[in-house]
Amino acid sequence: MAAPVKISEDAILDAALELVRDRGFDALNARALAKALGCSTQPIFKNYSSMEVLRRAVLERALERYHGFVADFMAASQEPPYKAIGLAYVEFARKEPALFRLLFMRSRRVGEQSPEAVDWPDHTALAGTAAGLSGPATERFHLEMWAVVHGLAVMLATGYLDLDAETVSRVLSDVFLGVKYKWEGSYERN
Repeated sequence: MAAPVKISEDAILDAALELVRDRGFDALNARALAKALGCSTQPIFKNYSSMEVLRRAVLERALERYHGFVADFMAASQEPPYKAIGLAYVEFARKEPALFRLLFMRSRRVGEQSPEAVDWPDHTALAGTAAGLSGPATERFHLEMWAVVHGLAVMLATGYLDLDAETVSRVLSDVFLGVKYKWEGSYERN
């Protein structure tokens, strides 16, 4: 009799992430994962005490992938840092729609922090620098820009709209300049 093949925690997590990328987070269950791994469910539960623990690990791995994507995008980008962050977010939605939906479009449990909340202070500071603003105006400026960036990303992640990268870049520039113009006092605030 052949010895059982040991399936590592990393192999399980990698297969789970691929399953989510291919079929969505709701498709992640022990049977589907075991089938993808070519094993029984035993190695899954030997490495993970429950599917909930595995799901949390998948969320963490997806977030790591997102942060790596953004860092790589920004390192390669010729755009100013604030614009590059928005472009990276939208491009992640285009290239990884299932992971984007998992990270940024799912319902949250009470008290669960969204991934963008962690980066919010740094991104707000970049927005202030880019727009030449300070104080409460900076927070509002970033919120207004983020609403547009997130909306574009959602449309791409869901297939609602297909925009090329150049169009996205132009839209972000147009909105940035319009919102900046407003906050410079050239537009009546309400």
